[in-house]
Amino acid sequence: MAGTPANELARTYLETQLRLLGYETQREPFTYPRFDDLGSGVTTTAGTVSGLALEGSAGGSVSGAVVNVPEFGTSAGFARVDVKGKLAVVARGRIPFLEKAENAQRAGATGLIILNSENQPLRGRLTTPLAFPVLGVPAGAAEQLGDGQDVTLNVRVQQTTVQAQNLIAYKKGVTRPEVLFGAHLDSVPGAPGANDNLSGTLTVLELARQTVNTPLSARTYFVLFDGEENGLLGAKHFTGRHPALLGGLKAMLNFDMVGVDVQPLQATGSRALVNAAQAVSGVDLREGQESGSDHVPFQQQNVPVLFFHRGLDANYHQPGDRVLDPQLIRATVAAGLEVAQAVLAQQGSK
Repeated sequence: MAGTPANELARTYLETQLRLLGYETQREPFTYPRFDDLGSGVTTTAGTVSGLALEGSAGGSVSGAVVNVPEFGTSAGFARVDVKGKLAVVARGRIPFLEKAENAQRAGATGLIILNSENQPLRGRLTTPLAFPVLGVPAGAAEQLGDGQDVTLNVRVQQTTVQAQNLIAYKKGVTRPEVLFGAHLDSVPGAPGANDNLSGTLTVLELARQTVNTPLSARTYFVLFDGEENGLLGAKHFTGRHPALLGGLKAMLNFDMVGVDVQPLQATGSRALVNAAQAVSGVDLREGQESGSDHVPFQQQNVPVLFFHRGLDANYHQPGDRVLDPQLIRATVAAGLEVAQAVLAQQGSK
């Protein structure tokens, strides 16, 4: 997770490896505010259900009877029940989280619990902060949240300032790269981050190793972004800081969740790169836009991008994200290297 000692240990190790390969490295620090859950949940007669406060929720501890609100917590749903002085429970879906919370607050509820649509933690955000406690819980918690049950909602949160750092590697003298290999090195709370995204980080490190004594290394930046999980903040910082560099990029190749074989390796992005790489084997090339990873800020600045991924595995953002397949990493490296070479060859840059 960005800003933690573990995050810094990982960055230091990767920086050491890149320097041992002969690359120069540069760190680019930036800060941002982050909303952290310090351990929230609902205490019921059957025990404690762990949950996650929605970003923008107020902290606090409130007790009361449960009222299950129909119709996903719409205003019409709240009109059908009496939640005044009680804890409202609604299902995820149909309307935004903020609208559910505002409806609960207007109806006089003391807090809101949102049931996820699957039996997984619910991570969400209120687009406007509220002085009202809102907790997301797995779908299975519904068994302990029946109407009339007396429960205690505990929401423990804090706002922190994260000290984040991107790590950039390049051969001496390279200031106008034509290719950028990138991946994010941060994870989310409670998830070790093997597939998301040690897999992408190792891909970039291995690409650096395989290209170090080739002409490609003199045309390339290798960038490990921080703060991706909090809104692609490292990539946004990089693109905002280096507008002139972006103008010379022929390809930004981003690697995210490539270590678990949920689906065959895909690379989605700009038409020019897809066309240039048609002869590359081992990757399903698709023209289009994919959100949610570090290529997006580059794409928004008209840099040609490809997003390499193998889909969301069952342990995505979960404590079980502890395993990746080295053979899949090697295959991703081979595909990424071949794509970069094909792009440069087509554009007369070899």
